[in-house]
Amino acid sequence: MAGALLRTGSAAAEGVIVISSRISIELVQKAGMMGAAIIVGVSAPTALAVRIANATGLTLVGIARDDGFEVFTHPERITRYW
Repeated sequence: MAGALLRTGSAAAEGVIVISSRISIELVQKAGMMGAAIIVGVSAPTALAVRIANATGLTLVGIARDDGFEVFTHPERITRYW
């Protein structure tokens, strides 16, 4: 994650981090250190990851599928466009 951002000169806060694995506490911590606001994963997050994401202000989205997703923390960043 971090290496790709450094190579392109992008800021984590300007986008969404999307991962294809379970959202662990380590990934939440890394996203927070990078300054990310939103992290999305295809699996459910661990309970500790949810607690840390909530405490640090990170929007955590899991179980992301074609038909929807579940917002676990700070849903105010997620908007719906019609």
